[in-house]
Formats: sequence, C-alpha cells, structure tokens
Amino acid sequence: MLELHRRLLPAVIAASAPTPCFLPSRGALRLPRSRPRRLRGKPSSTVRAVAGPGPVVGGAPAPEMAQREVARVLADQAVAWLGPRLLPSAVPADVAEFRSSAGNAVGSLDVRRGAPGSSIDFMLQSSLHCKVPNGAIDITSILIFLNALTDAPHFLLELIQGSPTSIVVILDLLPRKDLALHPDYLQMYYENTQIDQQRGKIEELPQARLYRSPSLFVRSACSPTAVMVSIDCGQGGERAFEEIVRGQLATVTQEVLQIWLDNCADSTADMEETERDCLLKRDRIVRTKSIEVDLTANLPRMFDPDVSNRVITEIRRAFGVQEA
Repeated sequence: MLELHRRLLPAVIAASAPTPCFLPSRGALRLPRSRPRRLRGKPSSTVRAVAGPGPVVGGAPAPEMAQREVARVLADQAVAWLGPRLLPSAVPADVAEFRSSAGNAVGSLDVRRGAPGSSIDFMLQSSLHCKVPNGAIDITSILIFLNALTDAPHFLLELIQGSPTSIVVILDLLPRKDLALHPDYLQMYYENTQIDQQRGKIEELPQARLYRSPSLFVRSACSPTAVMVSIDCGQGGERAFEEIVRGQLATVTQEVLQIWLDNCADSTADMEETERDCLLKRDRIVRTKSIEVDLTANLPRMFDPDVSNRVITEIRRAFGVQEA
C-alpha cells in the first residue's frame, strides 16, 4: 500500500531536489518459530555483521536506525518460518540496489516469490533513506501477499520516519473480503486471534496519536484492527523514541506477524469459482491502485526515467499487475 508516497514524498519533493527510493531490510537473525525475538537496547554487533553495511548516500553510509533493525528481525522471523515456501530472490541487480543521480538518496528492493503449491504469492521488502534540506526521511516496508489458494488476509508493515523522534506506523492483516458481508471471516482472522489487543498496546502509549490516511481508499482497504499511529516523542526525545521502537513497537510487530504466520500463511480455502473470481478482483484492484497512485505518480519525479521504470516494472511483476 506504500502510504509513504501518498502523504510524505510530494512534500519532500516540493521542498527539495532529493530523489527518494526503496531500500530492503536485508540480513537475518535466526529466530525461533514460536516466540519472536524482542529488541531492546542498542543494536548488537551480530545484527550489524549479518545485515552488512548500510546504504551509502553521497559517499557516506546511512545511519543505523532502530526501525531498520526491527524490520530486519521481523523479515527474518518470516523467512525462518516460511522456509521452503519462498523461492530465492530473482530481482535484477540494478533494481536490488539503485540510487538517485544527485547521490542524496539510495534504495533497493527485494522480492521473493512463493514456491509452487504454496499459498504465498510473494514477499516484498523495501526501505528508503533520503537526505532532505532539514534532515532525512526513512521508510521501511514488508509486504507478504497470498495467492488464490486461500482467502486469508495479506500482511502489511510500513514504518515511515520523518525525524529522529517521530514515526508513522501502519501494520495490518489486510482483509480480502468485505468484513460486513462475511462475519465468519471477521471472527476467524480478527476476533479469534485477539489481534486487536496488539493495536491497543501501541495506541495506549502517551506518545502515540491515531494516524488518519488522507486516502479514503487506504482507509477502506485496511481492517478495523489495523495499527495506524503516529509516534512523536518531541524535541529532545531521542532516547524515549529508541526505547519505544525497540521495545513496544518491536514486540507488537512481531506478535502481529506471528499471528499471521500461525493463522494465515499455510491456510487454504475451498471456494466456488464466483467467490474466487471476486477475491482475485479485489486483490487486483488493491494492487493496481497501489502502483498507479503510489508509484507511477511519484517515482518518475524522484528518479531518472530509466531507474523509475525498472523499479516499477519489477514491482508490477511481483504484484502480478500488467501495465495498461
């Protein structure tokens, strides 16, 4: 859903010449399947060694950030659990890592398709570091989409950081059915899993405020249990911010992912042809809307045409959406 491009990047572009892009959460820690690892304190040397060097912007490495560490551990949690359900990455080198011609932004993208017979369609990891006149903007995304073997929800995480002490969090199991028309679906994936408790753990933080997307489409596509908050610790609140990201936020994102892994990743569903057609149509609309509004409207304004075209083409391929 890449909410970043709809709300934040137009303002960044208007304010400066930087050209943002994606950068994947790479590297991994070996995590147990049953319980997610908790992140607290400073990032360990193990995390940094496995993850490799950070992106380079204008000749200098991007700073280590708590949200990137959270995403690295989360991605490894998913990869360790899914195992052979995921194929190796086949993203071209010039899309796996790319940069702006001005050198002030660097990004990369990683996509792993689901293995034949698996209910996994693809897992996409991306993140961004872009220098702007008054600081930097950093975004990390993890999407795990399912195919038509199941009607279970997709997994979505976006972390959009615009300052050293503030971040927008979008975390959800994206429904693939109209919840009002399918109360059994609502009960199975959202009530029985008690996932709404995780939303409450973030929203009860004093520094958290509800985030309302300016897009009615985004708001209608998300579930009622979605975590959509802005966490702002204010000027001088760097320490409190780090503790929240590595503490409560890390815990909630890993708990939500584990709920998805336990209840959705391996699910299958017997559907009639018309029901499956409706499911595919909904998926196609969500994916197409994300690409058209979030990517094709903004990436060409951030990168040279050849770079943006390569990235958009690869994401279209992952989403299974052909250019009209």
